[in-house]
Amino acid sequence: MNVRVDPHSLVPPSQQLVAAVLDAIAAGELAPGDKLPSVRGLAGDALVNPNTVIKAYRDLEHLGATEGRNGSGVYVTAAGPDVAKALRLAETLATFQQAAAAALRAGHDEQVLRAAIAHARAAQGQGQGLGETGRQRSKA
Repeated sequence: MNVRVDPHSLVPPSQQLVAAVLDAIAAGELAPGDKLPSVRGLAGDALVNPNTVIKAYRDLEHLGATEGRNGSGVYVTAAGPDVAKALRLAETLATFQQAAAAALRAGHDEQVLRAAIAHARAAQGQGQGLGETGRQRSKA
């Protein structure tokens, strides 16, 4: 799981981590029973304070996507994939609807927006561009 936090984003770092983990679970990168990276490991990878990771892991547990096991770590729950997919679908649809409304208000033609969706779908089919989660896929 490759996680990067954008320090310039208006979204708090802990919520960026929650979204990244939910994306990984929804995409099948993390399956039920899989262990998430350690707090220190993820903090080092994402270049954030360990307390930020602790908050993100606590939020994920409250959502039902993960569970902490004393002394063992944090694991994806059996319901994790369903929870992650439902949450990410709802959030990305709401974001898309807001962006589409803003684009229409700005004067974009509906056909231009449809072409943008077709372009994203074609790029996804070629294994490039945006993945199901809407994040840029890495080439590594």
